[in-house]
Amino acid sequence: MKKLMTLAAIDRLTHWFAKNLGVDSLRKEQVYLDLAGSLTLTDASYWIQVLFAAGIATLGLVLNSPAVIIGAMLISPLMGSILASGLALATGDIILALRAILNLILSGGLAIALAFLVVLMLPAKEMTSEIMARTQPNLLDLIIALFSGAVGAVAICKEAKGVVTSVPGVSIAVALMPPLCVVGYGIGTAVTFNAETGFAVARGGGLLFFTNLVAITFMAMLVFLALNIDADPVRDRVRTWRETDRESIWVRSLLDKLPASGRLKRIGSLPSRLLLIVITILVISVPLDRSYRQLQSEISYKQQQNRLRSTATEVWHKNFADFPDGKARSYISQLSFQERERQLVAQLQVVTSHVYTEAERGRYKQLLAVKLQRSPDSIGLNLIQIPTASGDLLQKLSEASKPAPPPTTAQLQSGFLESAKLAIASLILPPPARLVSYAASTSPVAPLKMQISYLSERDIDRDGQAVLIEEIRRQLDYPTAEVTFNRLAPILATVTFELDRAQIPPSQTQILDRIGLVLQQNPTLQVELQSGQTPSEIGTIAQDRSLAIQNYLQSQLQIPPVSSGTKNNSRYIVKTELATTPTVRLKTTIELLQNASAIDPIDAGKTNIK
Repeated sequence: MKKLMTLAAIDRLTHWFAKNLGVDSLRKEQVYLDLAGSLTLTDASYWIQVLFAAGIATLGLVLNSPAVIIGAMLISPLMGSILASGLALATGDIILALRAILNLILSGGLAIALAFLVVLMLPAKEMTSEIMARTQPNLLDLIIALFSGAVGAVAICKEAKGVVTSVPGVSIAVALMPPLCVVGYGIGTAVTFNAETGFAVARGGGLLFFTNLVAITFMAMLVFLALNIDADPVRDRVRTWRETDRESIWVRSLLDKLPASGRLKRIGSLPSRLLLIVITILVISVPLDRSYRQLQSEISYKQQQNRLRSTATEVWHKNFADFPDGKARSYISQLSFQERERQLVAQLQVVTSHVYTEAERGRYKQLLAVKLQRSPDSIGLNLIQIPTASGDLLQKLSEASKPAPPPTTAQLQSGFLESAKLAIASLILPPPARLVSYAASTSPVAPLKMQISYLSERDIDRDGQAVLIEEIRRQLDYPTAEVTFNRLAPILATVTFELDRAQIPPSQTQILDRIGLVLQQNPTLQVELQSGQTPSEIGTIAQDRSLAIQNYLQSQLQIPPVSSGTKNNSRYIVKTELATTPTVRLKTTIELLQNASAIDPIDAGKTNIK
């Protein structure tokens, strides 16, 4: 009885929804047949739209032009195929589903191929901001696609009246073509320029397109279910049409040749179809959530930097920018903050007509500490003063002592090492990248070459590298310095022990040798040991296993217990946990952000002067 009442309530709800949208039985037939007919592979105008949309989108991405990209979005030839996929899932129509999938594969492949060819013809492969914006989709993109898919399905079903104005908005919001072109751009970049960067871009664009595809399909399915578009009269009309449609007949003939054709002609039960697409959404939500959390972290970091700069600027302007008589004394030209070994260091550069004394520097630190609610010892200040031609400064310059003798070769090398050390220390790598080491070389016939090694799961994007390169050149006052970046991916490994034993099995030493080689090559790297102890084991077996691994790395591979170039930064980070198997999980990491006081220029950096 309850089941009948539930079905009656659902029937009333679908009838109410269809009535409010003005969708009657005749309109349902028209929508079904229009979507099914849009999947034809013989419509030349459709393929022309795909080519033109892909070409416009690719050039818009290359030119970094949002207006051109929006033009490609408005064409939106793929929307019909995706809505047809949602209709197929709502009705269980395997023939419609196969035709929609085939159409999407061919259309997407054509768009990617055209973008790939365009990239091959380009003289430069620059990662513009419009391209990079489509390489890291997050949960917000999924939510946008869900809303857009619902509006798009409603706009298709309702008679073309006021809602027709929503179709361009849906096309722009979903943006199906640009992500596909980003995939082609990434593949082209991987083939012609940089494989790792190119494939990373292609993966990001592919994830964004797949997110839009799944979300629109899901919401279209729900809308079509709510309209009960699979009513008996509609199904009969579609069956009659399909008997005369060549492509439907061809797909059905292929299905008839399969052993399980009877079961395949209807895509399972409705709950199983819903479960399939919901599971797909949950799976893609994992990388989307990771990108969303990274976005939150970056936004939080920028907000913190903005608050610090605002507070520091306010303190300076209120207490130090003017003379007591109100005349201007200085203004801030640059201001930044860095965290160095639990100390907040302010990099402050001012243009002043009267040099600030040490007492004034100390007073500024104290006022800033009070404003930030921190202790004065936890705040550092690097004050760079650029004098103007005022009377007292000119007098000091005229009283300057005789020129100092030219520096010796040793002094020049020492000064260069110190400059390189400070330049590297001032770098703020974008999360999650962490500085590992640097190497510099010079020769009479080539400019200074510097390589920065960093630990990260992904590359620093091209824009980020450009900013860092300019900062290093500025710090070294060397505009032609060649700076490259070398990413070290974190190494993950697992050492399996025998139950109740802490001795390293001989079969597991190769894993430790591989980890040890990386630690030898990078003296500032650390290794995290997550030692597992099963519930049946007693005592301190987990700690004993970690100690056994440390002893092996120290005795066999000479990995010291303290990081090179640091005072007390341990190479080994030991953690214990309850586990189902007696294992120790190892991971290369850097626990503390490297900086001027944590990196030794001899140990962490290599310099070759020719």
